[in-house]
Amino acid sequence: MSWRKEQRRAERGYHHGNLKEALLQAALGLIAEKGAAGFTFADAARMAGVSAAAPYRHFRDRDELLSSIAQRGFEQFEARLSAAWDDGRPDTVTAFERVGKAYLAFARAEPAFYNAMFESGVPVDANPALQAASERAFNIIRAAAERLAALTPPGTPRPPAMMMALHIWSMSHGVASLFSRGDAARRKLPMSPDELLEAEVLIYLRGLGFPIDRRPPARGAEPPPVPPEAPSGSGLPPGSPWGKPK
Repeated sequence: MSWRKEQRRAERGYHHGNLKEALLQAALGLIAEKGAAGFTFADAARMAGVSAAAPYRHFRDRDELLSSIAQRGFEQFEARLSAAWDDGRPDTVTAFERVGKAYLAFARAEPAFYNAMFESGVPVDANPALQAASERAFNIIRAAAERLAALTPPGTPRPPAMMMALHIWSMSHGVASLFSRGDAARRKLPMSPDELLEAEVLIYLRGLGFPIDRRPPARGAEPPPVPPEAPSGSGLPPGSPWGKPK
């Protein structure tokens, strides 16, 4: 491609007045195709139809472009988790189950955003807006964990809500990653991602002493204790923006 032809494409990009959005959409397409590590800043410019220098008008570098994509992803993620949680209605357990399903649904529906959020390696604490967006999304899971912790049976030590939130998030992230990479299909797992996550969470809650074979009779009511079994924990993926307890 000649310089003059590329320059004309760049001018068309500037002419539509939305170069920043065009670059974000181009990068999203590249992430969906190659992953967050599979493209360069110049690739995003080429995909958007502008010169290699044009993106610097809006982004300092490739990491800032990825940060903007991850921020937008967390904002959408928060909205979906919040709608699923619905302030714990009609009861904590039902609402919590919806949150888990919403988590997996987002990972399936928005793989490019999810990859930028969790697999890009962009340091979340280097971008205040990205950090705030990620914390708002995580706080939905933390709020659900706090409600669950409040239902701890009498005579059973109440687990820290942050610990529960991090453990349950790591389970959700693990299931989402397992199915998004195709590992589950290759191994021919006899269950869906929703079923696998539900089984993991139920085993985990039973290990903490929660009765999992029925729902609480009413909000705030204390369910009877059940004999605890060995808890099932899960580690956090390295570099996760959600891996730093406050």
